[in-house]
Amino acid sequence: MNDQSPPQDDLRPSTDRKPGWRERWPIPAPDGLSWRLLLLTVGFTLAVEALIIAPSAASFHERWLLDRLQSAELASVGVEALPYSAVEDDTAAQLLAIGGVQSVVVGEQGVRRLLLQAPNPPRTPDLIDLRHRNFGARLIDPWRTLIGHPERSLRVQARPRYRSGDFIEIMAPAQPLKLELRTFLLNSLFVSLLISAVAGSLLYAGLSYLVLQPLRRVTRSIEHFATNPEIEGEPPSTRHDEIGRVERELARMQDEVRQSLRSRARLVALGQAVAKINHDLRNMLTSAQIASERLAISPDPQVAKVLPRLERALGRAATLARNVLEYGRSEEPAPQRSAIALGAAVAAAAEDAGLEPGGIKLSRGIPARSMVNADADQLHRILVNLMRNARQAIETAERSKGVVRVTVTRDDGFCIIRVIDDGPGIGSRMAGRLFEPFVSGGGSDGTGLGLTISRELAANHGGDLRLVDTGPNGTTFELRLPD
Repeated sequence: MNDQSPPQDDLRPSTDRKPGWRERWPIPAPDGLSWRLLLLTVGFTLAVEALIIAPSAASFHERWLLDRLQSAELASVGVEALPYSAVEDDTAAQLLAIGGVQSVVVGEQGVRRLLLQAPNPPRTPDLIDLRHRNFGARLIDPWRTLIGHPERSLRVQARPRYRSGDFIEIMAPAQPLKLELRTFLLNSLFVSLLISAVAGSLLYAGLSYLVLQPLRRVTRSIEHFATNPEIEGEPPSTRHDEIGRVERELARMQDEVRQSLRSRARLVALGQAVAKINHDLRNMLTSAQIASERLAISPDPQVAKVLPRLERALGRAATLARNVLEYGRSEEPAPQRSAIALGAAVAAAAEDAGLEPGGIKLSRGIPARSMVNADADQLHRILVNLMRNARQAIETAERSKGVVRVTVTRDDGFCIIRVIDDGPGIGSRMAGRLFEPFVSGGGSDGTGLGLTISRELAANHGGDLRLVDTGPNGTTFELRLPD
C-alpha cells in the first residue's frame, strides 16, 4: 500500500486564527448594565422630545391664529373706511379670502358689529379666547385641532392692535391650520429627533467610556480572580476618580487574599508534613525519654550534670511538635464553660510554666474566691503560654530572678486578667506582629504559635487577648473574658 496519510500537524485545528467580530466586539446581554443605560438614554431622549414638541406646537397654533386675527383686523379697518361700512359681496369674499377667515366681528362698549360675513358653517364653531387662555388650554388646543373633525371651525377672540374696541373676533376653518400644524410637527419632530439622537448617542458613548468600560474591566478582574486567584490579572488603571480608586482597592484586596491563600497553602503543606512525621517523631521522643529515665539512676556525675539539659531539649521538641499540630487543625473545639476558681487556675498554670519561688516567681493580685466562667483546659493553655513567655522574656535578659504578676479586675461584664513581667520588653517592630503565626518575641526556642493559639482561644470565649504595654520595665498582656 502506498497510501500516505497526512501529517498529524495538518489535522489539528489551527490555534492562531484571528478572532471574529463577535469576539472583538462582544454584544452585552439584554439584562446587562449597558442595555439598561441605553434604554434610560432613549427614555430620557423621548421625554425631552415631548417637552420640546408640546410647547412648540402650542406656540405655532397660537401664532397662526394671531396672524389670521391681524389680517382680519386690517381688513376691518379698510371696511370701516367705506361710507356706512358698506361692502359688496364680492369684495367681502375677497377680503375674507385674503385674511383666511369666514367672518369678522368687532366688539366695542358691549356692542358687537359684524363687519364681514360669510355663509353659515356646517358645524358650530369652537370658541378660543386668547385674552383669557391658561397654559394647560394652550397645550391642549393643538391636539384638539389635529384630531378634530375636518369641517370643524374656530371662533377666535383677541384684543385689537390697530384699532379701538374691546375685542376682535374671527371665524376660520380649522382644516388649513390642521394641515400646517401637521407639517410643522413632522418637521420639528424630525429635527428634534435628530438632535436628540446625536445628543443621546454622545451621552451614551461618554457614559460607556467613563463608566461601562471600567466596570467591565473590574468585572473581568473579579471573574479572572475567581477562576484562578494565583495568577495576577490586568493592572489597575491610573484614573484618579471613584472608579480608579475602586480598581486600586480591588487590586489591593486581591493581593491580600492572594497572600493569605499562599500562606494558607504553606500552612496546609506544613500540617500535612508534620502529620506524616508526627508518628515517627513521637516514637523517637518516647525512646529518648525512656533512655533519659534510665540515665537518671546512673551514679555518674557527668551524666547527672548533662541530664537536665537533655530533658529540657526533649521537652522543647515535644512542645514544638504539639504546638504545630494544634495550630494546623481547622478550628479549636467550642469551650465547655464552667465556674473556675481563678487563684487555683493561676497557680496550676504557673507550675507548668516553670515559675519557681527560688527563681522567677509568681505574684498574685487576685481577690479571694474570685471565679471566672471559662473552659478549664483552654484557660490553662492561655495562662501557661502567657506565663511561659514572661519567664522566657526575663531569662533573655540573663537574669535568674524576676517576678511575673497576675492581677484580676472586673469591668463592664468582663473579667480582666493581666499578666505583667519585669523583663526587658518587646521591640516596637516585633510588637506589631506579635500575634501572627510563627512570629516569636522570645528566645530562639520559641515556636511563634503560643500567642496566636491563645488569642484564638480567647476569641472562642467571646473575649480578646492583647498587648497592653511594653518597655524597658516590662510587658503587660491583658486577657478579657466575659463573665
